[in-house]
Amino acid sequence: MNGASSSYNMSFVDSYKRFMERNSDPRTENWWLMSGPGPLLTLLATYLYFCTSVGPRYMRDRKPFSLKQPIIVYNITQILMSIFLVYEGLVSGWWNDYNFSCQPVDYSYDPKAFRMAGAVWWYFFAKIIELLDTVFFVLRKKNRQISFLHLYHHTMMPICAWIGVKFLPGGHGTLLGVINSFIHVIMYTYYLISGLGPQYQKYIWWKKHLTSLQLVQFVIVFYHNFVVMFCDCNYPKSINFLLALNAGLFLYMFGNFYYRSYVNIDYKKTDAITTRAKSNGVIANGNGVVANGNGVVANGKGVVTNGNGVVANGNGVVANGNGVVANGKTKEC
Repeated sequence: MNGASSSYNMSFVDSYKRFMERNSDPRTENWWLMSGPGPLLTLLATYLYFCTSVGPRYMRDRKPFSLKQPIIVYNITQILMSIFLVYEGLVSGWWNDYNFSCQPVDYSYDPKAFRMAGAVWWYFFAKIIELLDTVFFVLRKKNRQISFLHLYHHTMMPICAWIGVKFLPGGHGTLLGVINSFIHVIMYTYYLISGLGPQYQKYIWWKKHLTSLQLVQFVIVFYHNFVVMFCDCNYPKSINFLLALNAGLFLYMFGNFYYRSYVNIDYKKTDAITTRAKSNGVIANGNGVVANGNGVVANGKGVVTNGNGVVANGNGVVANGNGVVANGKTKEC
C-alpha cells in the first residue's frame, strides 16, 4: 500500500516537473516569485487568513488607525505604477505591433518581446502590492468593505498574473493588463481624492461611472478571449477559456454590485419619497386630509387632525393643532 502511494507521489512530482520544464518561459524562471507556485500561494493564504481572521480579531478592541498620509502615498504610487504599465504595454506591442484578433507569444530575446515580458512581471508585482488595499481596510476597521467580491478579485488577479509571467509573458492575454492598468489609473485617482477629506467629496461625483468603466473592461476582455477560441491562433485555448470565464464571473459580480449600489437604491429612494409624501400629506392644487401628521397644501383645502396645517391660497381646518393660512381662511378647534 505504501509502495503504491509512494509511486503515485513520485509520478505526480515527475509529471509536475516535466510540465514546468516543457511550458515555462526560461527568460522569467529566475525572476522574483517565479521559481514555482508555492511562494505566491503561501503569500495569498497568509493574506486571506490575516484579512478574514487574525486582522479583525486584532482590531476588535482597538481604535481604527487613521493611515491618511500612508494611504495618500500609496494611492499616488499606484497611479504612477498604472501609468507606467499602460505605457509599457502599448510601446511593447499593443500600440502598433500586436494583432487584436490573434497574437501569439514571442519567446525570443527580441528587445520588444523581452520588454513585454518585463511589463507582465511588473503587472504581477502591482497585483501583489494591491493586497494592501484589504490590509488598510482591516487596520481602519472598514470590514464591511471586505466582501467576497473584493477578496476574490484580489486573490485571483495575482494568480492570473503569475501564470502570465511563468508561461505566457506576452501575446494575446496581455491586453487584459493594459486595460486593467488604465482603469486603475482612474480608480486610484478616485481613492486619492476621496481620502483627502470631506471638502473634496464634491469632486468625486463620478464614482458610479467608474464602476461602469470596470464593467466595460470585463466585456472587452471576455470578447477578446472568447472569440479567439474559435480561430486558428497559436495561443493556448485553455488560457483563453480561463480568461474569458474569469471575465464573465467578474462581469456578473460587478454587475450585481452595480445594480445593488446604484439601480436598486434609486428605486428605493423613489419609493421612500412617495411613501413619505403620502404619510405627511403633501398635495399641490388639491385637497389634503391628514390624521396625526403634517399637512401641507398649496391652492387647495387642508384638513388636519392633531397636527400642523399649512395652507396657501385656500381654506385650512385644523383640530388640536396650529393653522397657518395665507390669502385664505383658517378655523381652529
